Amino acid sequence: MHWYEDEDLWIDFASVMFPELTGHATDESVAASPLLQVRPGMRVLDIACGPAVYVVALARRGAEVTGVDLSPAMLARARAECDRAGVTAWFVRADMREHVEPGAYDLVLSTHTSFGYFTGPGDNLTVLRNAHASLTPGGTLLVDVLGKEVVAGRVGRRGAIDIAEDSGGGTVFTRDTILDDWTRLRTDWTLVRGSSARHASIVWSLYSAAELRSLFEIAGFVDVECFGGFDGSPYDNHSRRLVVRGVRGD
Repeated sequence: MHWYEDEDLWIDFASVMFPELTGHATDESVAASPLLQVRPGMRVLDIACGPAVYVVALARRGAEVTGVDLSPAMLARARAECDRAGVTAWFVRADMREHVEPGAYDLVLSTHTSFGYFTGPGDNLTVLRNAHASLTPGGTLLVDVLGKEVVAGRVGRRGAIDIAEDSGGGTVFTRDTILDDWTRLRTDWTLVRGSSARHASIVWSLYSAAELRSLFEIAGFVDVECFGGFDGSPYDNHSRRLVVRGVRGD
């Protein structure tokens, strides 16, 4: 079983993977973002949508949002979050390497470093090609990841993240390890609650801005740009995220 197929991992570590669940940071980010401007009726696809953090924020602004995820637990959480927020969205259980809806969307999103899950030859490129095919001509893909340059500034440091009591409490201890000549990253997590400890590891492909830009172009995207976040800031030594935008040109 691959790590992303482990349902217990998504349940136990959701509050670490999606810290915005505890506040309104995503709503504020979407409202202020020059990259995430949506209009009522705009068709949006969120790949590996998780618990609908961006689905809810975009649906509140009038977008018609579809979330795709492989995890039944995350899809159940996503539906509950939409019900709680009073918004409507559509959800599909599917593998992002296989899900294609030709010409169905104006915007496709991949957030929270959900791109790069796969280490098989060409799998991540297939995800980009599926996104390209699912866009209308002139449509946009936005991919938000931890860039290789960002990871280089933090790797080797041990971290500790406290979990809010309403999410079960406890502390998650983290450690990152570079693998295979800087092509992959393994993150080890240990969740400590009282006298119990839960261990998990995730491994994904690691890309620099130049590498991800090139992959976008191979997948057929044009006008590819790199940013340091959804705020449209430049991708530089101060960035904490890498956001790449590409356009379907045909």
